[in-house]
Amino acid sequence: SVPADASNPDSVVVSVLNISATLGSQAVLPCKSYRMVWTQDRLNDRQRVVHWDVYSNYYGNNKMERLCDMYSAGDQRVYSSYNQGRIFMPQNAFTDGNFSLVIKDVAESDEGTYSCNLHHHYCHLYETVKIQLAITKTAEDAKQYWDGEKPVIVAREGSTVMLPCVNRNHIWTERHSEEEQQVVHWDRQPPGVPHDRADRLIDLYASGERRSYGPLFIRQKMNITDTAFALGDFSLRISALESADEGTYSCHLHHHYCGLHERRIYQVFVKEPVREKKVVNLTTNNIAPAIGNFLFPLPSDPNVVRGHNVINVIIPESRVHFFQQLGYILATLLLFIVLLIVVVLITRKRRQRGTFHGYSFFFRKDVNLKEFTVDTTDLTQYKSEDIRLDYKNNILKEKAEQARGFPAKNIDLDK
Repeated sequence: SVPADASNPDSVVVSVLNISATLGSQAVLPCKSYRMVWTQDRLNDRQRVVHWDVYSNYYGNNKMERLCDMYSAGDQRVYSSYNQGRIFMPQNAFTDGNFSLVIKDVAESDEGTYSCNLHHHYCHLYETVKIQLAITKTAEDAKQYWDGEKPVIVAREGSTVMLPCVNRNHIWTERHSEEEQQVVHWDRQPPGVPHDRADRLIDLYASGERRSYGPLFIRQKMNITDTAFALGDFSLRISALESADEGTYSCHLHHHYCGLHERRIYQVFVKEPVREKKVVNLTTNNIAPAIGNFLFPLPSDPNVVRGHNVINVIIPESRVHFFQQLGYILATLLLFIVLLIVVVLITRKRRQRGTFHGYSFFFRKDVNLKEFTVDTTDLTQYKSEDIRLDYKNNILKEKAEQARGFPAKNIDLDK
């Protein structure tokens, strides 16, 4: 990047502005000066003029009267026939810078306040020098002094007096190529960067030459109009604002011929766009509000200032969307029920397996009947008694029943 030009440290800061713009919008940094307007009309010399006026109350009317004027490329013009040949300015005034007025044979009617007015219409410069003239009868009273506001000349009646007006500034005495001495440039300082290290953005000359600096995307988004010097509008336009565009911008106006060195400073801040919502309820005959808003806008009142309105259009949900949501809910419930059933079955199966193993452990030892000896002879005496016993198995029950049975008869076959 090209550093800022520090060759004119005495430039006058005429304004400091804070500019806030939303992200993505276009920002315009206004920089206008009609003193920088350049018009090449081949009559540049006629844009410098000097004229003498007098404010007198000699006749009791307290009026201002134009005495004479002269352009830099023209002859003198005396307005009153009485003053023809009696008052004049040097012919080489715009070359020498001496615009003094010479009055011959002064009279009491010449008393008053004279003003020497220099106008440079091209540079928009206006300078005025005032001199008080008094007339006396005696030569001893003739003198010159300063009354605190302007010089006062006391001249003897009938003498010749010269009212001084000298300005040898190059603006009034020389001719330059103005288009080569008018330049406007824009600088940018990122946050925290001092002015002497600012980056140059654009140089624009009255001759039409333009120089842009920096990357291509910066040169495309920051620009000045081609009619800048014709209109005196050197505003910088920044399109598609980004957060990186924040910083301090300065517009430098240099008119070396006119002695103009001005600087305007702008603090640019980029903020997020604020979305303002405004619900507008519009009702039309047999037309839905949403359709009425877009196809049939209501006539606007020219006396009402309207801003940017945001219209919220509420579209009702369709039945397909409702059944779709209901299907999601039912599918979720069905999946939950299936998972619950699976958990119950697995739990019940595990419990059944646990009971079977318990019974197996309890009966895992086989019973051998040979280990038991039953004496049935002792039970014969209780054959008539009804003895109720609890039996652990059917084998013991059968043996007990056999023991309670009647004894076998002894039959003697010999008889």
